[in-house]
Amino acid sequence: MRWIGFAKFAYFYKTTMHTFMVDILLLEDDRVLSTEIKSFLLSQGFSCDQAFDGIEFLAQTHQKKYGFYLLDINVPKINGLEICKKIRSHDALTPIIILSAYDDIDDKKEAFLRAADDYLVKPFVLDELLMRINSLLRRQQHNESNSAKTLVIDDLIIYPEEARVLRSNEEINLTQKEFQLLLILAQANGRTLSKQHISEEVWQNQFQTTQNTIEVYINFLRKKIDKNFENKLIHTRPGFGYYLAADK
Repeated sequence: MRWIGFAKFAYFYKTTMHTFMVDILLLEDDRVLSTEIKSFLLSQGFSCDQAFDGIEFLAQTHQKKYGFYLLDINVPKINGLEICKKIRSHDALTPIIILSAYDDIDDKKEAFLRAADDYLVKPFVLDELLMRINSLLRRQQHNESNSAKTLVIDDLIIYPEEARVLRSNEEINLTQKEFQLLLILAQANGRTLSKQHISEEVWQNQFQTTQNTIEVYINFLRKKIDKNFENKLIHTRPGFGYYLAADK
């Protein structure tokens, strides 16, 4: 199957879709598809640079600051999942969408474990790609405008703008999803958040996030935030969800 052509949707997008001005770096080794995607994104007001293998992609990230990444998985030299992991090792916030022909749930899990924000299976129409890009950018804009305040819970300090976490003055290293999960728990001011709410806020209900996925990430957080400290902050309210508060 081929991707649906850019020209077919151009008028629809120009007249109905709002986009954000952002620099996008696209990793796609199929030059025809890459050019089609780039042409479409340019028509929507985005800036889009192309890379056709993992080495070229990383070189471009060292030369320019990008606001969004689109990554194919099966590319030469360094695959898209490893690229995603490398980005997240130093950048927890820039949105990443994986574009892949792999539709297996295990492939999707591998992408999200590397802290990708979304996973779009080929072939897809360009309107869906645009909607997902804009959705992530709106969420990022909302978080930046509403999450700048430093949060303090007992000896835990969260710096949202820097994506930094300290506990008892000890730096805690979190993945992007772990940080997002901790942040929404902290912003709830002790209220219990259901698994459904967490799924909507952190995963945007993507790839049918299971309750087990949320439990796994809560356990990841507990190991990093609570395990080495006497006072536990992450709590479970059986049948209702999770909340963040100092033990009383």
